[in-house]
Amino acid sequence: MSDQLIHVTTNSSTADAPWRVSMQAGHHDVVADEPEPAGDTGPSPFELYPASLGSCTAITIRMYAERKGRALESVSVDLSYRTGADPGRIERALHFAGRLDEAQRARLTDIAERTPITKVVKAGVEVLTTVAAA
Repeated sequence: MSDQLIHVTTNSSTADAPWRVSMQAGHHDVVADEPEPAGDTGPSPFELYPASLGSCTAITIRMYAERKGRALESVSVDLSYRTGADPGRIERALHFAGRLDEAQRARLTDIAERTPITKVVKAGVEVLTTVAAA
């Protein structure tokens, strides 16, 4: 994966939904919020984190299967993010539909361990925080 700048802008400023944030990711509008009773107008940050991993996993597996001509009809990814431990733990379960033999299922499972977001999550990432000029 080559270096690329991924820019997301986040704004929070509504009185009726105090924890809701609106984000612009590329040309897509995304909303996040805290769960009830605080708001619940969108997924929480702790839901978005594994959702990113799950979507990357499904996309990467589908791309690989298509490129290799595998009979993968669909893939779904179930994720649970355990936040109580330090570090947290993500449990990921893959569900494959289609005529795949055990070797093909094993290879697709191996591909899940090599997705771009899986690599970032496992390696960790440095977060640098600054205050922008007004």
